[in-house]
Amino acid sequence: MARFSPYSLELQITRLFKDGQSFFATAKVEQWLMERGENPQSYKISFNREAAPAGSDLPFLIKTELQRRDGQAVEDWLIKQLQENA
Repeated sequence: MARFSPYSLELQITRLFKDGQSFFATAKVEQWLMERGENPQSYKISFNREAAPAGSDLPFLIKTELQRRDGQAVEDWLIKQLQENA
């Protein structure tokens, strides 16, 4: 079984939703985008709830999805980093 880093973006977002603080999830992703030199206002951020892997102490996982507001595709390197941080 893969080990998760407690500092991964996916787990931080999941914990925010689990603790009833989902309001802060968008800000967390915006901060993550700024750290990568991206303008957060250029992206629409959405969250999807998925079942947690077997053996996890979390009841669910939250997956983050990005869409560009100008209609262009999100850059591959950004999607890859988002998935690596998951």
